[in-house]
Amino acid sequence: MSSDVQSTFITAAAADTDGLSVAAAVGNNAALVLGGALASGGAVTFDQPRNITILSAGNDAAKSFTVVGTDETATAVTESITGANAGTATGTTHFATIASITAVGNPAGNVSAGSGTSIAAPMFRGRMRLKGIYCVNTGTAGTTTFREESDSGEIRMQFNTVGSADTAEYPDIPDDGLLFRGGGYVLYTQTQLSSITVFYA
Repeated sequence: MSSDVQSTFITAAAADTDGLSVAAAVGNNAALVLGGALASGGAVTFDQPRNITILSAGNDAAKSFTVVGTDETATAVTESITGANAGTATGTTHFATIASITAVGNPAGNVSAGSGTSIAAPMFRGRMRLKGIYCVNTGTAGTTTFREESDSGEIRMQFNTVGSADTAEYPDIPDDGLLFRGGGYVLYTQTQLSSITVFYA
């Protein structure tokens, strides 16, 4: 008798500080050029939805940057990220795609845009039961969260990774597995998880 259990392998991709838009001058209320290593044809599609970073060479603390795209559920989303003073501003929305990033105001110097370390990776975008997990740790411990329907949906499970690089964990899933009615998402920080394989039916 064949099993109906399937698997999804998720490997953590490193953050890229200028992967969306390389450092360049940006005009008053103008769009950044999406031409970094993660962009193609003036847009960005991530392998795993993640947050956005904006690096300012000058003082952009009184400016903001509007990011337009779709989130992990393919819903249109816009986030306003307040700039930093000669540093990095970090967004919180998990973008699956990016159509544009526009300055609100006149940036004081060169600006670049990249991908952050907060990730909301889909396990399966439909009704599913989580049956098992195999995860590989990094040298930094952290918390991995499993949410239902979206990155802000109900938390169905959490577990702490171990700060020991290349070691593995096999958290137990009780009974017949955990039910995710509208899809399941793994939320993790890239520096705290090397990879994870989820088994579901």
